[in-house]
Amino acid sequence: MFKALKPYYRFFIPLGVLLALWIVGTIGYVLIDNYSWFDAFYMTIITVATVGYGEVQPLSISGKLFTAFLIITSFGTFAYAVSSITKFVFDGEFNDFFKNRKLNATIEKLRDHVIICGYGRNGRQAAQVLKKHHKRFVVIENNSKLNESITHQFKELVLTGDATQDEILLKAGIMHAKALITTLPVDADNLFIVLTARNLNKNLTIISRASEDNSDAKLKIAGANNVIMPDKVGGAHMASLVMKPDVMEFIDHITAEGGANISLEEISFERIPDALKNKTLKDLEIRNRSGANIIGYKTAMGEYIVNPSADTRIIPQSKLFVLGTPEQITALKNILS
Repeated sequence: MFKALKPYYRFFIPLGVLLALWIVGTIGYVLIDNYSWFDAFYMTIITVATVGYGEVQPLSISGKLFTAFLIITSFGTFAYAVSSITKFVFDGEFNDFFKNRKLNATIEKLRDHVIICGYGRNGRQAAQVLKKHHKRFVVIENNSKLNESITHQFKELVLTGDATQDEILLKAGIMHAKALITTLPVDADNLFIVLTARNLNKNLTIISRASEDNSDAKLKIAGANNVIMPDKVGGAHMASLVMKPDVMEFIDHITAEGGANISLEEISFERIPDALKNKTLKDLEIRNRSGANIIGYKTAMGEYIVNPSADTRIIPQSKLFVLGTPEQITALKNILS
């Protein structure tokens, strides 16, 4: 709690000092000269503020000594507190305080969101794809100036901090997140994030960037589900465009980078209705009921089958890959819900 309040000490400490003076003064006048609580409060205010008004009622010698003590104690303190609070408000820290409270409250309500660590070139590309598919995500970036330039639709979900720290990952809602993407330029930082994230959330899907050839194996050992090497992927993609340009453009079109008129979705065994589990693809009648097409199947052993036959049985830990228009995919999800 102290760490959370530390950036706002310029507001809370002066405010606390003022409250302490008012409480002590109010109680003092009530006990010493039998003032009413309201009169004691009013007397304390005009004394601390040194406005020069007359006494609410005659003071005893003890009351005058207490008033002198209160004036000496509050001399300069009141001006310091007021100036500090005013500066806090006009410097924008007051707005930042409530902005951060709103941010924390919003993130606490998120479920199955994605955390993007680093908002460089790769981080921005990941955010653009997630944005296109209306997937909520939280960005963690250490560069505050870069954060100010973010204009995506979830720009309110941006945390400034070091993603290698447990505290910032917890603040980003890692315990309720679906996936984490770390795109930092230094492999050691990505490795540390993967280790920390996997320790915090065992079920999290972790995708990490790697630059060095020997880093991918280490990142997978640390807990990454997938490791992407942008330089290798980019080079391979460009070579494939030379060999099979139309095929690659078609693949780009049906994947996350494609347009909004086609979707490629995966359906896990858990999402299949109980009545259709362990049945064949023919029994699902996905094509007839939704218009979408099953183009791939992943077995429980991790083997991929392209264009599976109608006799393929849906077993635990398997997945289906379905291609269709957004309307067809929506119809399919309604069938499975």
